[in-house]
Amino acid sequence: MSKGRVTSGMRPTGSLHLGNLLGALNNWVVLQEEYECFYFIVDWHALTTPGGGDAVGYENVVDLRSKIREMAIDWVSAGLDPNKSSMFVQSHVPEVAELHLLFSMITPLGWLERNPTYREMVLGYKIESPSYGLLGYPTLQSADILMYKGDFVPVGRDQEAHVNMTRDLAQRFNSLYGKDVFPITQALLTDVPKVPGLDDVNRKMSKSAGNHIAISFDEDETTAKIRDMFTDPLKIRKNDVGHPDGCVVYAFHGIYNGKELEVVRSECEAGDRGCVDCKMQLSGRMNEALRPIRSRRKELEEKPGMIDEILRAGAGKARAIARETLAEVREVMNLPPRKGL
Repeated sequence: MSKGRVTSGMRPTGSLHLGNLLGALNNWVVLQEEYECFYFIVDWHALTTPGGGDAVGYENVVDLRSKIREMAIDWVSAGLDPNKSSMFVQSHVPEVAELHLLFSMITPLGWLERNPTYREMVLGYKIESPSYGLLGYPTLQSADILMYKGDFVPVGRDQEAHVNMTRDLAQRFNSLYGKDVFPITQALLTDVPKVPGLDDVNRKMSKSAGNHIAISFDEDETTAKIRDMFTDPLKIRKNDVGHPDGCVVYAFHGIYNGKELEVVRSECEAGDRGCVDCKMQLSGRMNEALRPIRSRRKELEEKPGMIDEILRAGAGKARAIARETLAEVREVMNLPPRKGL
């Protein structure tokens, strides 16, 4: 390999929001210029947790295919290039399921039970009877990464621990079977900008909270969302002294209007800037920044076959590597070869 290999995935939630764009996608676009990148939509992972607030049913499988398509459209619209990155659906590489099974044979139960994300998901989703799939999702996640012998996984500093399980499992496999089959994957730390929800500067943007702006929104929808953004509750009139550090609108000016940020702050604190005018200025800057992405998105929506081909080609490249990796794994585990089958 002439380049280091980067692997990462997202659960299919449909059209992405600005938090996804600024927190992950923009970084993925940069990484594809320097690394060999494999980005996958983890549809199997989506089946491990309840969806839509339904305590009985699981992730809305009726909408799963459309969610996958919407996410793929957003990926390409944001700048992921199929000539530079392999994009595909997790379940289109069935070899991953076998590697997950083989990894599960050597994964200590205690590793899974102590996983903090597992406990958070059980509590967050209020799951009374967690499934084997949810408990074992870190093993499947490790299979996702190690199947393509990923050298790096891009994560924010607060998520570095998520890569440790993959590192531990790779080391355990290599040690047990006496061959360095898998690389010891490293976290590729990135400085992720804080993207607040529209209702609270200290709350993350999320679709479940309904405090988001989707990439798929048009300019009018975006402007309407900005118009309803939470601002300084102490600034009732335009000439009241403002407190920008607690204002969601100011936080987004920091992302989309950085060159004028100091002016925005000084005018707000001096009582020379009204909230309505401040929101309209932000709306203009944000819509201007998102216009190229939305233009590409519209083109892709009108050419559904293009996304299908991108995902098909990505899966084809991923499966070729997966077959080689799985053959090597089966060899060192002394499983019978499949020649002729």
